[in-house]
Amino acid sequence: MHQRSRPQPRPRLRRGTLAAACLTAAATIALTACGSDKSDGSSGSSAAKDRKNASERKEKREKKEPFAGLSGPQIVDKAMKATSGASSLRLKGIGPDDEGGSGTLDIALNTKGECVGTIGVAGGSADVIATRTTVYTRFDAASLRAQLKGEPQADIDAAVDMMANRWTKAKATNSEMKDLSGFCDLDSLLAEFKDTDSVARKGKLTTVDGKRAITLHESDGKDRATLYVAAEGKPYLLKAVNESPKKQDQPEELVLTDYNKPVKTTPPTGDVLDLDELDEMEG
Repeated sequence: MHQRSRPQPRPRLRRGTLAAACLTAAATIALTACGSDKSDGSSGSSAAKDRKNASERKEKREKKEPFAGLSGPQIVDKAMKATSGASSLRLKGIGPDDEGGSGTLDIALNTKGECVGTIGVAGGSADVIATRTTVYTRFDAASLRAQLKGEPQADIDAAVDMMANRWTKAKATNSEMKDLSGFCDLDSLLAEFKDTDSVARKGKLTTVDGKRAITLHESDGKDRATLYVAAEGKPYLLKAVNESPKKQDQPEELVLTDYNKPVKTTPPTGDVLDLDELDEMEG
């Protein structure tokens, strides 16, 4: 008589862990600190020559400072509207996870529910490829052991032996994959960037990965947040940083790139473990 094998514990990449860095940016732009903005005015003259000179000075200033005449909150509003309208982007950063530690993220995703990248969790890492129908994951041994902490040691060892550094796949509707497939929904993540209430101060012009950007600063007590908004082309959010003296060992930084570029979710080939089939075998 056939004896069913004992079900093996499965690692889960929770949305809270995966989205930590991204939601850090959302928290950054929603700070309610007090701030003010100063803008320079330019006065004209009744004389045509003075008006022309004033117009030329204003044009030069706006060319040098693309957001001249706009307050910090107005720039944030423009950045959030532009960012939330993206069809795809890449998120790369580090931030607190839902286990009290910190995690890393380097993932490209789009509004079709597709994503590809690497998640750093609990001292290890996991590769992810998600299409609209199937989710592929590949955990290393360290991340597997951390994710399965609390399970019987024999079960953990068996799962590591079976799954470590090996691609697995499951339907996106699989209960173990719903959190991950939900994270890959860019529309859902970008919803965090809408209807923000910011009182950011305008900072200096700088560069992020070679792109001109304007800095915007907010503070809440000793906690400080800085946004970097593209100063050329569409005013996309390029970078968000949170600094807190209470969390010096837990840096929070998120970089956003590759706006509207294709997300290549080519499925892995070769030895791919089908978790749905395994579930059926385990009964």
